[in-house]
Formats: sequence, structure tokens, C-alpha cells
Amino acid sequence: MSFAGTLVMLLSPIARAAALVGLAVGALQAQTADTARVDSTSAARRPGELRQPVRVCAGGDVTLGTNLDPAWAREGAARLGLYGMSPDPDSLAPQLRPFFAGADLVLLNVEGAIGEGAFRPKCGRNSTSCYAFRQPPNTARALRAIADSGAVVVGNVANNHSRDAGDDGREATIARLEDAGIFVTGTDTLATPVALPTGDTLGVLGFYTDRDVPDARDLGAVRRHVARAVRRYGTVVVTMHLGAEGVGAQRTRDAREIFLKTIDRGNPVGFADAAFGAGATLVVGHGPHVLRAAQWRGDRLAFYSLGNLLTYGPFNLREPMNRGVVACATIDSAGFVRDAELRPTMQLAPGVLTADTTRRALALIDSLSALDFPRTGAKVDSMGLVGRRSTLAAEPVQAGRKQPPVAPKAKPKVSTKAKPAPKAKPPAKAKAPGSSQSAKRKTPETR
Repeated sequence: MSFAGTLVMLLSPIARAAALVGLAVGALQAQTADTARVDSTSAARRPGELRQPVRVCAGGDVTLGTNLDPAWAREGAARLGLYGMSPDPDSLAPQLRPFFAGADLVLLNVEGAIGEGAFRPKCGRNSTSCYAFRQPPNTARALRAIADSGAVVVGNVANNHSRDAGDDGREATIARLEDAGIFVTGTDTLATPVALPTGDTLGVLGFYTDRDVPDARDLGAVRRHVARAVRRYGTVVVTMHLGAEGVGAQRTRDAREIFLKTIDRGNPVGFADAAFGAGATLVVGHGPHVLRAAQWRGDRLAFYSLGNLLTYGPFNLREPMNRGVVACATIDSAGFVRDAELRPTMQLAPGVLTADTTRRALALIDSLSALDFPRTGAKVDSMGLVGRRSTLAAEPVQAGRKQPPVAPKAKPKVSTKAKPAPKAKPPAKAKAPGSSQSAKRKTPETR
């Protein structure tokens, strides 16, 4: 018998009864306190409650070469030599590292397969509008090395180049990325759980306009897939490879976009409506190969296209397709975007990346945001800080509800036409690239 129980037995019957009631009440209070502690612990760890803010830095299209086009590979390697570089991914990828400094999570669109050996051709022999990329096997480890040691890297394969070496090539690409320690998203309709060093887990979900991957055109399905991910992980980042391409595709509208007259490339604003309505925190777009607007949705943020980041392959990099940005957003403990910044980039030649010292990329996104979303478009200053164009942009977005319609306003007289980029000068001892460029250039991207 316990000491308290012995004392009770020595008391008078009335006192003993009162003491027993007191012991019972005390036990009930202790049990209630324990339950409260359990509930408190569970509440502290419920989905959406992050232990600490998370810095997400996302880039657009990345291709580190192709071994499916030997003629272009030889020409590209010769051009890189003029800049003192080699076509090896271990030579190309380090250029990306400064742009992702300070990130907890790095998100990239892996534009092309990864591998070597026999493959099933995607393009016909005489095709003039089909492009296929397969990067060298060490691409995956080179991409993993662009992030700080404490950061994680996520590669999106929901795009029109993941099957450039066939279905087997896609599976090999996924395996190489995972073997290198890269989380892969866009393989199916389930979000990829990304475990962070803090102990938090975010969901990342990739979409593309194709029936064989999460289809960005099926907005009902987009809402369901994202909502399921939000229920499970709380904080969800959505990436989309969507929209028409090229210089004529810089504007963002709430309408279906058609590419090459027949290809349905989805509705970017409708997609963002579905993703945010289901509870996504951040929407990151790529695919048009040009920069597009950014838009606040309450305390959430959409980047409709981050442009070309590092595309070493037969891509057309004439202005403004040579411009890109790395978008960094801090997601706070409640799962909302606390702040964001853009880090502007420019390719001097395929595979040659530098910071955009003219900051033209920032001016493009700022003016496009004002044109396409006069009230909720992001305001980007000369330092790349992403602010709000008006207080209306701070209105919260409730899950499952769209924002009220925007009244038409006079459009600011801001040109989206980019100024010519400064001509790149190779090292002094090197000769300028000759006129032996291949006539075939990826402009714009096709299936």
C-alpha cells in the first residue's frame, strides 16, 4: 500500500471518505494533464506547423548536355572551350551553386533524360520540330552538389523531355537521381515527401500537360491531388511545366494556351487557382523558356515561369530567352510565404551562366506582373526583393474559394520587350565563336 493510502486508513470514516475523494480528484487531474501534454505535442506537430521557417530556392529548366545529338555535342564542346570550360556536367553545374546559397530546399526542372547506351529514338529522322536530350550519367551527382551540405535537392521530371530516351530512359533517370540523393517529384499523382534536417517534412508535387504524368490540364484532379498532399504534409510546394513557349509567350492569362497550333499546354492561372484553392503554399512554373509574371495569392505566391536557367543543348538563347531567375521564398512556421527574392541570371552561350548584372530579368518580371495582374502582381525592386503591388495583394485566399474578380484597370505603359543583351566576349586569347552553329535550335520546345 502506498504512503498516501496508509494515511487514509488511519483516519476516521468521514475523513477517510473525504481523503479518498481527494485522491480520486488528484488522479483525474493528473490524467487530464497527461492527456493535455499528449494533445499539445500532437498539436505542435500537426501538418502545416513547421518547427522553423524553410527557405525554398527554385530554378527553371536545367540541361547539362546531350549525347543523343553527336554533331551538336561536338560543336557545343568547341564553343565552351572558348570560355575555358568543358562539356562535363562537373564543369557546368558549379555555375549554379552561388544562386542557391542559403537554401534549405533546392527545386529544379530536370529538362531531359540522364544516361547512356542504346535508346529508343523519340524524334523522326527528318523532324524539324522535335528535340531530344539525354545528359551524361554523372549529371545527377553534379546537380546534387550545387546545394549546401545541409540542404536537400528536388528534381522535377514531370515535363516533355523525361522520356527523350524512352520509358526505360525515364526510369533510369529517376534511379540515377535518387541514387545521387536527389528527391524526385512528378513521377505520379502522389506528392514527394521531402524530409528536411530540421525534422520537418514538406510535400512537393510536379505536374505537366500530359496524361502519362499528373496532368496539369485536369484542374479537378489537380485540386484533389494537392488537397490530399496538404492533408498529409500540411505545407506543399507545387511545380508546373506548363504554357506556350518562346518570345510570344511572355504574357500570363486565365485561358488555355495552344502551342504549335494544336498542342494544349494548359491554363496557368486556372492551374494556380486549383493548387491554391486546395491549400498549396507556393507554385513554381517553367516550360515557356521565357520569364513570366509573379502573383501574390494572399500570403502565398505563384511564379508563372522562371525561364531558362542552364540549358547546355540546342536551345535558342536569343533575347529574352537567355534570361532566367532563381526564386527564393521563405515559408514560415504557419506554412505561408513570409518573404521572397529573385536572383537574376543570364546565359552568355549554351552552358555559360553568369549573374544578370543588368538586372533586366528583374525588370521583365516586374513589368509583366504589373501588366497581367494589376492588383495582385508582385512588385520586384532592383535588388530582387519581391513585394506587393498593393494592399489588396495581402487579402488571404481561403482554401476552396477563388479570389473576387479583378476590375479592369488601365494597363501601365510598360514594355515587355527586352533590351538587347550585351555581347558576350570570350577570353582574350580565344577566337569568337564562328558561324558553324547548327541550323537546328530548340525554339521553342516541342514534344
